[in-house]
Amino acid sequence: MASHLSAKIFDFLKLIDKNNNREWFNENKNVFLEAQSEFQYFVEELISEMGKFDKDILKLDAKKSLLRIYRDTRFSKDKTPYKTYFGASLGMGKMNSKSGFYLHVEPGKSFLGSGIYLPDAPILKEIRKEISLFKDDFLKIIEKKEFKKYYGELDDEHTLKNVPQGFEKDDPMAEYLKLKSFIGVHHMTNKDLMDKNAVKNISKIFEAAKPLNDFLDTPIFNTQN
Repeated sequence: MASHLSAKIFDFLKLIDKNNNREWFNENKNVFLEAQSEFQYFVEELISEMGKFDKDILKLDAKKSLLRIYRDTRFSKDKTPYKTYFGASLGMGKMNSKSGFYLHVEPGKSFLGSGIYLPDAPILKEIRKEISLFKDDFLKIIEKKEFKKYYGELDDEHTLKNVPQGFEKDDPMAEYLKLKSFIGVHHMTNKDLMDKNAVKNISKIFEAAKPLNDFLDTPIFNTQN
């Protein structure tokens, strides 16, 4: 088991970034498989550690949590066939149908994500209702010292210009209701991920977002039952 990542992971990702073609990949598939295996072991250990604060995470299969290295190029101008990062989705439902955690490993661009990313319209509407109705509970969660320490403000990469239909323009939570994702992002360096305590450190950062995930999942759970 790996409680931290080795330089081997980053060396492979740098290589595939420079040699993003099928010929090179096929000739060096063993290098990929070694790096992927190490990443999978790392995720397995992370799942075990996260299980201390979220028992549902223990149900996850590390191998199935890994993102495929192959890119879907059908609708992209970028036709390079391989991703230049390793990723693992932990607890997020299919098609982002519930909140969860995400680990992204890419040289110089690694990060952790917690929350729900671009959910479908019906789920998004229910979450917005929950935020509008229970604004004090929501604010208490995202303004908590531990959450602010690791995530700062919620990510606003995907947001509407105006308050969505069905909500008052002067709703006190208007700025949050405009969000299309509810995500906390924590950036990590290569050194952070190679630290001997990387698994424990990442688990602690994810744990700080557990109350947010629980809040977001409440209206989703209610609509599905």
